[in-house]
Amino acid sequence: MKTSIAIRISLLALFIIAISLLHYLTPLHMHYLHDIFQRLYYLPIILAAIWFGLRGGLACSLAVSIVYAPHILFQWGGHLTLELEKYLEIVLYNIVGGVTGLLAQRERERSAELLRTAEGLEQSYKKLQEQSQQLIAIEENLRRAEKLSTLGEMAAVLAHEIRNPLGSIRGTAEILRDDYRPGDPKYEFIDIQIRETERLNRVVEDFLRMARPLPTELVPCRVQAELETVSMLVANDARERKVSLLVKPAVADLVVRGNGEKLRQAFLNIAINSLQAMQGGGSLTILTSVCRTEEPTGICEIRFCDSGEGIDAESLSKIFEPFYTTKPDGTGLGLAISRKIVEGHGGTLQVESVVGEGTTVLIKLPVLQAEGYP
Repeated sequence: MKTSIAIRISLLALFIIAISLLHYLTPLHMHYLHDIFQRLYYLPIILAAIWFGLRGGLACSLAVSIVYAPHILFQWGGHLTLELEKYLEIVLYNIVGGVTGLLAQRERERSAELLRTAEGLEQSYKKLQEQSQQLIAIEENLRRAEKLSTLGEMAAVLAHEIRNPLGSIRGTAEILRDDYRPGDPKYEFIDIQIRETERLNRVVEDFLRMARPLPTELVPCRVQAELETVSMLVANDARERKVSLLVKPAVADLVVRGNGEKLRQAFLNIAINSLQAMQGGGSLTILTSVCRTEEPTGICEIRFCDSGEGIDAESLSKIFEPFYTTKPDGTGLGLAISRKIVEGHGGTLQVESVVGEGTTVLIKLPVLQAEGYP
């Protein structure tokens, strides 16, 4: 900035000196050239006014007046009546410098004010965007709450109207199946009936989990122990799918306040989804860590990382909607149930995925205790 100002001042000085030399070195009888040189002084005056405002315009016009006055006094003789036009020209130099500088300064101030207004508008726009995103999130939560409320009503009816008859159907079918031996077509048909009855019962159970409120009594739960239990429950399924299952131990014995059964259910739903996403084999890694926050104990982060097919952007935006599923035999309630459980424990559940590379499910829970954490 200082270098730019110095360059501009040097240019103005050179301009004034050059015009003055033309005046002093040009013979007096060449009036038309002196008239042209006299008007050339306006150029540095106007430039100074534009560049430096009122003070710059007046300073330059004063400098021009000082260097031009001796030319009038000594070379033209100083006759006031004969050279009145030249003296008036000096007055005009100062008037033009002052007026142009004032206008340029006001224009600069106005531009600065407009810039400040634009910055203020930009900040307001950003705030409006943030508020809009918050409203969209709130609206999404309200829609989800409305769906959950509807599920609650439906689950109460389904539990009463379907669950008991399902038990009777299954019991009757098992009795009938005992009358036939494996390999008999009727045995196979009855076995299919029993399996389908079990599947329908699982759907009803999922409805109940979505509608049933979380227990209010929360106790200390060891995260690593729950994850090890989930690992044992899905180990056989992982072997059948040729999936390498790895539960990496945490750097600390992480303890959260919650309901162990519910948390285990959420972890199990996520692990099963990950395994089902890897039809041709792969790997599922479960990691735990502590993220320091303003809270003394921090946040427990649990990651389920699989090497499956991944989820496209459109499906990723819908995976938490109840009943949305891409599986032929899925209910679309597993992740919704898991998210409800995690949020009921004061945490968050997020899913990140890249098609062809895999999916990572991140659960964050407030830590009650972190033994062994440095």
